[in-house]
Amino acid sequence: MLRLNGTDGRPFTFLLTGFSGLGAGHGPWLSIPMCFLYLVALSGNCLILVVIKLHPSLHEPMYLFLSMLSLTDLGLSVSTLPTVLQIYTFDSREISAEACLAQLFFIHTFSIMESSVLLAMAFDRFVAIRHPLRYVSTLTRVRIGYIGLAIVLRGVGLHIPAPIMLKRLPYCKSHQLSHSYCLHPDMMKLACADTTPNSTYGLFVLLSTLGLDSMLIVLSYILILRTVLSIASREERSKAMSTCISHICAVLLFYTPLISLSMIHRFWKKAPPHTRILLSYLHFLVPPVLNPIVYGIKTQQVRKQIIRLFRQKNLTRHRTESFCIPVRVC
Repeated sequence: MLRLNGTDGRPFTFLLTGFSGLGAGHGPWLSIPMCFLYLVALSGNCLILVVIKLHPSLHEPMYLFLSMLSLTDLGLSVSTLPTVLQIYTFDSREISAEACLAQLFFIHTFSIMESSVLLAMAFDRFVAIRHPLRYVSTLTRVRIGYIGLAIVLRGVGLHIPAPIMLKRLPYCKSHQLSHSYCLHPDMMKLACADTTPNSTYGLFVLLSTLGLDSMLIVLSYILILRTVLSIASREERSKAMSTCISHICAVLLFYTPLISLSMIHRFWKKAPPHTRILLSYLHFLVPPVLNPIVYGIKTQQVRKQIIRLFRQKNLTRHRTESFCIPVRVC
């Protein structure tokens, strides 16, 4: 048995897994779409943050929560980026135990934070539709700041024990992980000791965060639907529900692969490796890529400000070029 604290005199490492069976030559080809997806995720979420920051008209509760969602998407992307590119770009699969525990902590923390933000956004839509006249007075900037602080404390506090508990476990010589990054259930199953406390703790965190959040989001939309159906005008009903489409898409993108992956890890032990890897990519990579696109297309105010920002840049560049031509001639 080996321990993470290196009592045998050697640094303990884990082996990450990509799509097996594709051959060594496919790594560089897979790195191209992976790099493209990460580039879209990072640039898209940064663009959303810049647009919300620069335009005071977007300093409203809905867009402040959207900026929180972009921040968590950025954190999630940055947490998985190093090892994914390490595998597909450099064909290197080793990761030290300390780096693995750190990555595990940040991945799960940002995942819980994103779930919390989605819940806060569901509450935001409920207040906006159920009590539109009290919307701004209910969700003030101070209260939104407290909600953001609670989201951070919840995500960080619940996952501090996870790497500590994993570090105390002895590990067998087999240290092959099932994903391209370190996850709690994946690392836990390699231990040679009783992992009941770790499994119980992980299940508690899962149910008290993702499970509870998903139930409250469903409850919020039941109340929203009841309110919308009570509106007499069909046009007003359609307008009210249209403000929820982007959030519904974000919820489905986040929870569908997550729930599937959690069920496979716990109840389908003999699932094909490609199934687990694909679901993990769908959960950790696809939402950060698609969330800015969905909100940029479906949210009229954000779309207008993005178009205006690019038009201003093009206009500034055109004026600069026009100014430089006479100078060169002279």
